[in-house]
Amino acid sequence: MRKTRTLSAVALAATAALALSACGGDSGASGKGAGDDGTAVASAEPQKKGGTVLDKPFEKPDLTLTDTKGEEYDLIDETEGKPVLLYFGYTHCPDVCPLTMSNIAVARSKLTAEEKKKLKVVFVTSDPERDNPKELGSWLRGQDPSFVGLTGDFDTIQAGARTAGISIEPAYKKKNGDVVSTHGAQLLAFSPKDDKAHVLYTEGNTSPQILEKELPKIIKGENP
Repeated sequence: MRKTRTLSAVALAATAALALSACGGDSGASGKGAGDDGTAVASAEPQKKGGTVLDKPFEKPDLTLTDTKGEEYDLIDETEGKPVLLYFGYTHCPDVCPLTMSNIAVARSKLTAEEKKKLKVVFVTSDPERDNPKELGSWLRGQDPSFVGLTGDFDTIQAGARTAGISIEPAYKKKNGDVVSTHGAQLLAFSPKDDKAHVLYTEGNTSPQILEKELPKIIKGENP
C-alpha cells in the first residue's frame, strides 16, 4: 500500500521559485501547507504518485464570482459540507488546464451515481478578461457539464487564489501576439467534514487512474 506523505510548510517553501511557469506552457505552481506569504510552493522531496496530504490544510477561498449562467456564485455557501475539487486555470491554456480537467472528468465518470452527486468540481478562470460566462460555459461543457465555472474581477480572483496557496498573474500579450497567462497548476481537494483542503495534487499527479482511486475517499472526507 502506498504511504501518504504529509508535507510541512518548511519543506514545501524550499522550491517556491521553481514551481510557477507560464502557459503555454503553463506547468504551474505547486502546493504547500498554509505558510506566511501565501505564495504557492511545492515539496522539495521527490514527488510520489497520488495526492499530498497537507500538514496545515487551506481554508476555502472566500470568493463570490459569476457562474456560467451569469449568476452570482458564493463559493463557500454553494459548496458548504460538500467534497470539492478546486482548480484555477483558463480556457485558452494549450496544455495543463484542459488535461487536468479532462482527467477529472474521466475519473468522475468512474464514480458511483451517489458519489457523482456529492462531488463538486469548480474551475475558476485566471484569465477573466477573455473567459466570460459564455466562453467558460462552452469550454467546460466539453469537459463535463456538471463542472462549475466561475469568472469575475481579476484582483478578486487573484486574492482568493492566494489564500489557497495558488499564485496567478495577469495575462499579458507578447510582441508576436501570443497571450501568456501564468498560474498555479495544483488541484485542491476540500473535505466535506470541515470544508478545508487537506489534499493537494500537483501537475503530473492528476491522472485518471490516480483520481479514480483516491476520489472515493475524498468524497467521504478521508485522506487518500
